[in-house]
Amino acid sequence: MRNYLVAIAAAAAAAAIALFVAAIVHRTIRRLGRRSLLMTELTEHVHRPFQVATTVLAVQLAVRFGTGFAVGTPWRQVVLHTLVLGLVAATAWLVAALLVVVEDTALARFRVDVPNNRHARRVRTQVVLLRRLTIAVIVVLAIGVMLMTFPAVRGIGAGVLTSAGVVGVVAALAAQSLLGNVIAGLQLAFSDAVRLDDVVVVEGEWGRIEELTLSYVVVQIWDDRRLILPTSYFTSTPFQNWTRTEAAVLGTAEFDVDWSIPVQVMREELRRLVESTDLWDGRVCVLQVTDATGGLVKVRALVSAADAGSLWDLRCLVREHLVGWIRDQRPTALPRSRTEIGDASGTLPWQWVQPRRPERRRPETDVPDDARVFGGSDDGEARSEAFVGPDNDAEPRDRSETRADGRGESRADQADAGVNGRGGTLVGAEESLDGRR
Repeated sequence: MRNYLVAIAAAAAAAAIALFVAAIVHRTIRRLGRRSLLMTELTEHVHRPFQVATTVLAVQLAVRFGTGFAVGTPWRQVVLHTLVLGLVAATAWLVAALLVVVEDTALARFRVDVPNNRHARRVRTQVVLLRRLTIAVIVVLAIGVMLMTFPAVRGIGAGVLTSAGVVGVVAALAAQSLLGNVIAGLQLAFSDAVRLDDVVVVEGEWGRIEELTLSYVVVQIWDDRRLILPTSYFTSTPFQNWTRTEAAVLGTAEFDVDWSIPVQVMREELRRLVESTDLWDGRVCVLQVTDATGGLVKVRALVSAADAGSLWDLRCLVREHLVGWIRDQRPTALPRSRTEIGDASGTLPWQWVQPRRPERRRPETDVPDDARVFGGSDDGEARSEAFVGPDNDAEPRDRSETRADGRGESRADQADAGVNGRGGTLVGAEESLDGRR
């Protein structure tokens, strides 16, 4: 009986010494780590697993050397085996905590709360996925080591290895979807196709990547809903990534108005609006007529913002302001439908009449910057080179302006003459209608 009490006392003393050593190490690291991020992370994440691992190791050693009188007894083997299993689990916990410390220290070097955080978000995505993968590998290895401590498991190990090929094929077929998602998750992490906090449009929904795992992706939609998609979706289905290269994006607001709309005045009003708000980043402010069919004119306002959220608010602001401006300042430009009633003789002044040949007017060559998407400003010139290429149209334009023999008009002038000739009928009708009014 005395031997048992001595063994218990030795185990308790070993545990106390281990806890005391762990406390001393913890305080020392905390004192040294006041100015070190790595030391701070160690005190926060590694203290508890280190404490458990050292305590289990000390108790295991105390029991092993303090129970020599009971060698070969079943209770001693059970206690030592249990302590070995606990030591393996505590060691795995300690290794996982150390990896988390290293990953958190690496992530602290890359800030994601700055405007240009593309590289930081890429590193964060890769580190988060690697953390999940390494922890999963550590858990699997720890479980494997713990199972191998049982003699029965070691006995059937040879048979398992011989049938590993068949079992692997069967498991791969059974878990084909799961393995496909895991592989797709690794591909997303290292292909840079999508990152954490990227603004995307998937399944007709606009949101940002909130969570990215090896098997699924969580998209936070703008109205705080969550869209859960498998990772294989992003490798097999097209989607929009608004922040693939940078957070700044472009957006449009379109209006259907009457032909009497003063485009230049509306363009100046758009410029005045965006310059008075902080939502605009100062890059792009363009207003153009993109269509003129069906009795209406389609006017498109193109603006830019620093991020997707600001762009949404800016587009809504542009719509609200210009709708109110057209209603209050230019009511004649509101959408309307015109119907002409009469016979084909054209005797009434407002009906179709024989046009006079108008004087040909050359188009204005001085186009304001607010009317050009591919040109004018520095951003427009860069966009023009990206979609058209530098100086691609210089040679054709030179050939159209002058002819080698110096005779006749250029093709552009002839085209202008033809257009003006065909458009004379409409001009004459409008002049007659003005006279009637």
